[in-house]
Amino acid sequence: MNFNIECEQETDGRWLAEVPELPGVMCYGSDSDEAITKVEVLALRAMAERIDARESRPVSIHLSIPFAA
Repeated sequence: MNFNIECEQETDGRWLAEVPELPGVMCYGSDSDEAITKVEVLALRAMAERIDARESRPVSIHLSIPFAA
């Protein structure tokens, strides 16, 4: 299962990163690296909780982080 991380800068200067395939998995950071790191951790926690609650079976996880040119 592959997940993508989308990251964009808000008008107030903060960065927002989210994993669209996992509803509610989004984090703010003061820069893109901080936002991405936080959302990676949250995505892994969300998947672990779903597996623990037997809402999902264990799957191979790959996070893809696109970088703007």
